[in-house]
Amino acid sequence: MSDNKSKITSRRSFLAGSAAMLATPALAQNTGSVNSAATTQVERDLTETVRRNISSFRTLDWQPYFDNTQNGAILVDIDSRAVHYWSEDQSIYKLYPSSVPLTDDLTRRGRTRVILKDPEPSWRPTPSMLQRNPEWPDYIGPGPDNPLGTRSLHLSWTYYRIHGTHDTRKIGRKSSNGCIGLYNEHIEELYEMAKVGTQVLLI
Repeated sequence: MSDNKSKITSRRSFLAGSAAMLATPALAQNTGSVNSAATTQVERDLTETVRRNISSFRTLDWQPYFDNTQNGAILVDIDSRAVHYWSEDQSIYKLYPSSVPLTDDLTRRGRTRVILKDPEPSWRPTPSMLQRNPEWPDYIGPGPDNPLGTRSLHLSWTYYRIHGTHDTRKIGRKSSNGCIGLYNEHIEELYEMAKVGTQVLLI
């Protein structure tokens, strides 16, 4: 009998703790650290978010999004928080979970392309980032503290990249200032397949 009471108490404590976590503010951008947990949105309804992401996280055909796959093609689906890749000869198809921008005003959609592959990315905050977070450093070199992870694909839009992250909490969530983040092992794989000139579409 005491075992059952203990289990019930533990379950109530767990549920109360979960409810408290989900009731926290959904967005906190002013942080003391670039890699702080506060740079990641806490979903208000985690169950609904997981259900939506699972239903959206599915394989897609390239034809509705690209005229061809010359130089390869990358589709970033911001709503489902997924990155799709097709090789030029369409023999390779990859689907990766991703992080996406924190807010709609930080989100950019449309066609761009890879213009630079960076094997050891360093990071500098943009002027607007420093305006929002003046306590952030001006520069972080390659390494475990770098918000860009182990690889970076620069897009033709200024400041926009598909890159890795050392903070795995960010993947699958709204957590960036505009870029698209992947697990380091996924960006390393994508980095090897993508070329300068690979087409990119953010939807």
